[in-house]
Amino acid sequence: MKVTSSYAVEIKHINKLFRDTVKIYRKALSFLVDVYEKEWEYLSIIPNKLQRQTVAENLIHNTKSNKAKYEFDEEFYKFPSYLRRDARNTALGIVSGYHSSLDNWEMSGKKGNKPVLQKNHYAMPVFFRDNMYQNTRSDTSCKLKIFKDKDWIWVTVNHKKTDVDYLKKYWSHTKPSAPKLEKRYKKWFLRFSYEEDIELSKEPADKQIVCAIDLGINTDAVCSILISDGTVAARKFINFAAEKDHLYRVLDGIREFQRLHGSQSTKGYWTYATRLNDELSKKIAREIVSFAENYHADVIVFEYLDMKSKKSGSKKQKLHMWRKNGIQALVEHKAHRHGIRISRVCAKNTSELAYDGSGEVIRDKKNHSLCTFSTGKQYNCDLSSSYNIGARYFIRELLKSVSKKKLSLLWAEVPESGHRTTCTLSTLWKIYNFL
Repeated sequence: MKVTSSYAVEIKHINKLFRDTVKIYRKALSFLVDVYEKEWEYLSIIPNKLQRQTVAENLIHNTKSNKAKYEFDEEFYKFPSYLRRDARNTALGIVSGYHSSLDNWEMSGKKGNKPVLQKNHYAMPVFFRDNMYQNTRSDTSCKLKIFKDKDWIWVTVNHKKTDVDYLKKYWSHTKPSAPKLEKRYKKWFLRFSYEEDIELSKEPADKQIVCAIDLGINTDAVCSILISDGTVAARKFINFAAEKDHLYRVLDGIREFQRLHGSQSTKGYWTYATRLNDELSKKIAREIVSFAENYHADVIVFEYLDMKSKKSGSKKQKLHMWRKNGIQALVEHKAHRHGIRISRVCAKNTSELAYDGSGEVIRDKKNHSLCTFSTGKQYNCDLSSSYNIGARYFIRELLKSVSKKKLSLLWAEVPESGHRTTCTLSTLWKIYNFL
């Protein structure tokens, strides 16, 4: 499996050096979008992708054997050839996407607003090697071809040493792609992408070690290590209380500011809150993968959390800021780099049913992380849920290879195994003994 990672290297002491380069690139992109929109009726009938790109190139670029229909070369004099091809492909993608959206809108009976072709995009140039990017003798600097004083010239820029040291330590084993320019928080970066060939775990289900994760708001994540017979080998509670307290204080400040002054001037505050939330997600993901790796887990299992409905109630803002899908995406990328697979199970009733099969639990009204089983036993609700998540994964995988005849006998002896939403850890114990 190919896993792609990226890392942004900060460029030091740069203020307005890239402003004209970004401006001319976006102007060229807008020009090409306009050209290909006019010619789309002809370009759309070309089925082969490479042929379409060749025809699109001939429309804008003069050669010895070709006279361009549009004056791109005159409008953008000495525009680098690789950057022109990058802008060409981006423009073709924009126009193609617009017409696909337009066709879907017409097929749906013209429901909703008609799609609009956006000619101005927040796009950044790619510095292709040799053509626009060259290494220097120093590890902390490179040469870039930029647009300055109405001409394309080579300039030497310096990287942040800590970023260069990080790349040397962790990414020296693979070759980086052409860097892409990026601007964040009023700073300029070069983002390098790296591709690795990773072999994921191929252990059969009955020999797998699973790390089951229950993500939550009160407790960031509860992790449990399970094996196929239902044995719980380890567990861990992940909770960054100080970071969450800081985030909630910032959100309270935003709410108070909006109450007094309205929501017109809160963009900077919301940007800060989003950055805090992103950093919290990265810390949670790092701890989850570290725990799974320590116990040599083959699979990390999550609930499938689909919360697209409108949020209401006293915890509306906390639910809105809860990056459950963002955490899962970060964990998936980190896990794949370590050869660990990712799986998801149905979330229904994982928290409502006790792991020991005693039925529905009663939540503690004062402490929502605790619950009481019908037997009177008090337990951590999130921990019980993580057991059920891991059990549902094993039940699904173990029953894949079972014959229909044996499956019908199993359903007669263990009725709850026929409905995945009623399965708990106790169900896995019964199934393992039956098989």
